[in-house]
Amino acid sequence: MENNAGLMERIFHLSESHTTVKTEIMAGITTFMTMAYILAVNPSIMSTTGMDKGAVLTATALAGFLGTMLMAVFANYPFALAPGMGLNAFFAFTVVKQMGYSWEMALAAVFVEGIIFIVLSLTNVREAIFNAIPINLKKAVSAGIGLFIAFIGLGSAQIIVANPATKISLFSFKQAMAAGTFHTTGITVVLAIIGVLFTAILMVKKVRGNILWGILFTWLLGVLCEISGLYVPDPSVGAFSTLPNFSGGLSAFEPKSMAPIFMQLDFSQVGTFNFVVVLLAFLFVDIFDTIGTLIGVSSKANMLDENNKLPHIKGALMADAVATSVGAVLGVSTTTTYVESASGVSEGGRTGLTAVTVAVLFLLSMFLSPVFMAIPAFATAPALIIVGFLMFTAVTGIDFNDPTEAIPCYFTIIAMPFAYSIAEGISFGTITYTLINLLTGRRSKVSALMMALTVIFILKYIFL
Repeated sequence: MENNAGLMERIFHLSESHTTVKTEIMAGITTFMTMAYILAVNPSIMSTTGMDKGAVLTATALAGFLGTMLMAVFANYPFALAPGMGLNAFFAFTVVKQMGYSWEMALAAVFVEGIIFIVLSLTNVREAIFNAIPINLKKAVSAGIGLFIAFIGLGSAQIIVANPATKISLFSFKQAMAAGTFHTTGITVVLAIIGVLFTAILMVKKVRGNILWGILFTWLLGVLCEISGLYVPDPSVGAFSTLPNFSGGLSAFEPKSMAPIFMQLDFSQVGTFNFVVVLLAFLFVDIFDTIGTLIGVSSKANMLDENNKLPHIKGALMADAVATSVGAVLGVSTTTTYVESASGVSEGGRTGLTAVTVAVLFLLSMFLSPVFMAIPAFATAPALIIVGFLMFTAVTGIDFNDPTEAIPCYFTIIAMPFAYSIAEGISFGTITYTLINLLTGRRSKVSALMMALTVIFILKYIFL
């Protein structure tokens, strides 16, 4: 065991990062548990284009394994990668359903996007963008991501629901009781709230692994409620069984073949105007989602150096870029760095050992998919809500005494949950930071790259 610990130390430099093997593995398990929903959600979304659902599940797990392992190898960071939410919806519902292109052509656009990312990473363009963002905006990105992932958690647990009159509102237990849906949707809201309180109490008590224990506790409550009849699953409204489905016997543990989607890229539209539009849309969202995630999570983990730069960022960006192209070959939409990595970082994860743990779990998930797909959204929601709180605390580091700094930070923070996009938060913050400082005579505060980004963002809103 000691030899193994020594090997881990040499590979991941654990003592240098003030962490241990146990902490890193616990952090990796936590990160995986909070993002395991992608194994169920991505096949569901991608299959609407006509892609084979079982093949997409295998490709999703394999893309998560390869991308996250690349992050560990290239950068020794605790960040996890998988096919991104939002980008998969854009892929399926906009590019294929709305614009009418084949999923094979959309995969080709994702592949080309990844190649462009590799070039941008090698030429330091993405690194320069990261470094050009002022420190206060970086803290605002972290705080904004906190609100964003808390909003995701509140929505996935249905604590907050859509409302035609007010856009969103709190879940109504009265309406659920009247409609006879309390045992389907209402009880899961109760369980999620209990999970949040349980996790918060463990955090106050400084129990290690509190976020992971919160997920497992909430899931166990769900299982007990389902067995007792208090919770009645109904897949038609997104209320799935909390019990693993092993009805397929040994075949339930066999990964589905990727043959229907593997290397099915269609490059016949390359060079056309519409292909370029699709490519640029993928490119923009992925660049700034990734940079925003790296800024937010690394800021919270105190990984930035004395110049507010992230060491080894080129390796992290390269992992993201290579994973995007490899993922397209496997048959999935853009593979990107996950904001849920913040949950593992909050558990103390600081090195690539956390990422390796996540990668191994993604690999195992291909053989244990019934188990991982049984983790309900209401069980992972408390983790996202609590991690959102931890990320939001970065707001205390913002200089609110200087309006030229504070106002752009404010727009950065509110745009992320309201526009449901990390990229839009960076866009809003960059534009307002540049314009406010230029128009108030503070030209020296705005770098040439910030001005260039502002122009690009404005043009994006005009033409995309």
